Amino acid sequence: MRDRWKAGEPTLGAWCTIPSPWTAEVAARSGHDWVCIDTQHGLIGYDVMLPMLQAISAGGVPSLVRVPWNEPGAIMKALDAGAGGVIVPMVNSVEEAGAAVDASRYPPDGIRSMGPIRAREVDTEWRNPICVVMIETVQAVARADEILAVPGIDAVFVGPNDLAVSAGVESSYEGSNPEHRRLIEAIRRAAGAHGVAAGIMCGSPEVAAQWHEAGFVMLGLQSDTRLLAAASEQIAKGAKEMIRRSV
Repeated sequence: MRDRWKAGEPTLGAWCTIPSPWTAEVAARSGHDWVCIDTQHGLIGYDVMLPMLQAISAGGVPSLVRVPWNEPGAIMKALDAGAGGVIVPMVNSVEEAGAAVDASRYPPDGIRSMGPIRAREVDTEWRNPICVVMIETVQAVARADEILAVPGIDAVFVGPNDLAVSAGVESSYEGSNPEHRRLIEAIRRAAGAHGVAAGIMCGSPEVAAQWHEAGFVMLGLQSDTRLLAAASEQIAKGAKEMIRRSV
């Protein structure tokens, strides 16, 4: 993905919150360029994350794990299990960005402990995994230029909901609030200045196209939970309407 990001190519990501290897494999085989296992807000523990990573490998696309927090043990365990990289939430300072990178790199470049378990057995860049930091607060946006200058960061991923909450404005995937959009675009500019790929959660194909035009290349689409909810609601609503018309 690094080469595609450098070339400005869009990469579309599936977002897994349901603890199921089956749904992870379906996502990996559905035309996405990467699949994220969300252990921060998803219902996924380590015992399920491992077979989900195996299922994504079967689908032939890169895997990322959003860890619960910027904690070295969580980062190392995700990488040892074979994740192609980590997404680290709530990075608010240079020190926190450096800690995320250090936990994902072996000495002398970092502090990662040598014990890759599954990572050595699968086709992943286990010695040089992708490190993505999330900027999700107004304070972090003010420091974005410093944060994204930290060596070893491959991409920055915008959390639009947390960013809106931090700014005290209404959240939307498209950044309809002017202040919300200003903050998002400030992150994108800082990423461009430091050769870091810019990513964002989009929620729909239309918003993904909008943000790619604005310079974002790591585009998260809808989560499995939201897709299931939307499809279930649509089919139930449609069936009720068809039955009503037939009566």
